[in-house]
Amino acid sequence: MSRILPLSLAASLTLASALVPAHAQAEPGDVIALDYVPGWQVSDGVEMGGIRIRLEPGWKTYWRAPGDAGIPPQFVWSGSDNLRAVRIHWPTPEVFDTDGMRTIGYTDEVILPVELFAKDPALPVAVQGEALLGVCKDICIPASVGFGTLSGGDAALGAAAITAALDARPQSATGARVTCTVAPISDGLRLTAEVTLPSKGRDEVAVIEVGRADVWVSEAETVRRGDVLEVQADLVPPNAAPFSLDRSKVRMTVLGQHGSADLIGCDAG
Repeated sequence: MSRILPLSLAASLTLASALVPAHAQAEPGDVIALDYVPGWQVSDGVEMGGIRIRLEPGWKTYWRAPGDAGIPPQFVWSGSDNLRAVRIHWPTPEVFDTDGMRTIGYTDEVILPVELFAKDPALPVAVQGEALLGVCKDICIPASVGFGTLSGGDAALGAAAITAALDARPQSATGARVTCTVAPISDGLRLTAEVTLPSKGRDEVAVIEVGRADVWVSEAETVRRGDVLEVQADLVPPNAAPFSLDRSKVRMTVLGQHGSADLIGCDAG
């Protein structure tokens, strides 16, 4: 559940802007706000904090794997001081079905816990950054929003909120067995997985990630047979041809009414 940043925003801003209808009137500052919430020191040179995202009622933003119609969130930390790398943790998202399109994300308010890795462990990290987020209601707009460390505030409340967000992540499904078979298709691969996992409730959704941001992954189809969940998705790389898949990087998140599960890696079927 990690992403090492910074990442370039320019290409995504161009793409996201193309998604905005000409009649869109909403401004990002009217519907979304971000700030950085300090947390605590994890170890020498590593601090835990949180990016707090607040949305106006009715608006949503997206998870790390947002679905076909969503904009993957990106963060740039170039204004920060003494920061070497960042690892983001993602609380369990919501699933939205709109006009037959599935997207995955958050509404209202969410905190994304972040681990900050210092260049010099003897010095503190000062956070200053910018986020590119897609936000949607009746329209979708790209939002480029700055964030930084808040002055003042209740440190204990911030730490409690970050801890709650960490606890809200999909749980590692220890003991679950995942096998997957891979077959070539005309423009990539078809991945079929069998997961031994108790049901997470009606309308389970499985999301597949393959450890490569440049590979398009289709919306997964699922079939439940007792304690076995069958999942299938197509994987298409930029050159639209079969490729070598690292099964250890395959990640599956199962979302349902009765909880969520995080599974990393799969055995050959």
